[in-house]
Amino acid sequence: MKRIVIAIDGYSACGKSTTAKAVASKLGYAYIDTGAMYRAATLYFHEHYINLTDPKAVGQALEQIHISFIFNSKIDQSETYLNGLNVEDEIRKMYISENVSEVSALPEVRKYMVGLQKKMGKKRGVVMDGRDIGTEVFPDAELKIFMVADMNIRAHRRQLELLERKQVVPLNEIIDNIQKRDILDTTRKEGPLRKAEDAFILDSTYITIEEQVDFIINLAVGKMIDANRLLLV
Repeated sequence: MKRIVIAIDGYSACGKSTTAKAVASKLGYAYIDTGAMYRAATLYFHEHYINLTDPKAVGQALEQIHISFIFNSKIDQSETYLNGLNVEDEIRKMYISENVSEVSALPEVRKYMVGLQKKMGKKRGVVMDGRDIGTEVFPDAELKIFMVADMNIRAHRRQLELLERKQVVPLNEIIDNIQKRDILDTTRKEGPLRKAEDAFILDSTYITIEEQVDFIINLAVGKMIDANRLLLV
């Protein structure tokens, strides 16, 4: 059966990554966490004191950034590596969350990352989640999903994620961070967060991860059947 691209976009803390990973696992597809890529770049800029208002400095820094995903069989998921180092835990910390939208809004950064993402998904058979996958990275994706959820639910989920990583952050601080990111993500000039016209909306507020995954899998199977019919024409 022909392999397709599944693009999952939406607001932060709506469950995109968790759902995308499960969908990819069930379909035997590759999973690409584009958010982790921007977080890794943010970490590099932070550690090397890169001036975000200096396009030349940003461009030179990007030439030194190499991002890869390596599957860890012990935890049954891929982890993010920056220049050969596992940074999966570090890029999930609040100081990265507070700065990643600003970094990802930079034209130089988006152009660089979108180029990498297009290469990663060129052979199809991928599930990719982010902010502009269905609109900028893969506007020709066979299946596009746009995820939304209630703000309080999103903040509670993010708080639980942080607690699992032994980070205690007040709920009001998390809400402020998410609201700030929403504004930056939807108003930036380069690849703003928006729903593609042909995307299916998935509201994850009151449904389980399993229900979210089933919703996408059912749509994906239909799209794969359609794609195979076109091959036979």
